Amino acid sequence: MDTKNMDVVKQYFEHFNNHDWEKMAEMYSETTAFKDPSLGQGIVKQTREQIAQKYSELNEAFPDLKDDVIQVYPSGENHIIVEFVSSGTAPDDSKLELPICTIFTIENGKIVKDFTYYDNFEE
Repeated sequence: MDTKNMDVVKQYFEHFNNHDWEKMAEMYSETTAFKDPSLGQGIVKQTREQIAQKYSELNEAFPDLKDDVIQVYPSGENHIIVEFVSSGTAPDDSKLELPICTIFTIENGKIVKDFTYYDNFEE
């Protein structure tokens, strides 16, 4: 098994939990295909700037934002599926705890697709 992609994902979650959005965004290709209920229906292209911006805003809403990785499932040459729980506390003390599953597609050490699935019913 190719461990380079596993290292990419590990590094990604380290940057996330350090709230280093610029470094995290750099792990994506120039423009990345996203599936994410918060971005709308279908596949949405995002630049690194947009990625950093999105997570900076999320971090403002939840200053203690963090992801706890539950399990990592390598799939084929270019895919890593990660099951994790995103959590945080808003300034009004309301808690966020969201189980998430993301399928990362990695090519040449960069994330080229980020397909994220979670229950967006509350929105």
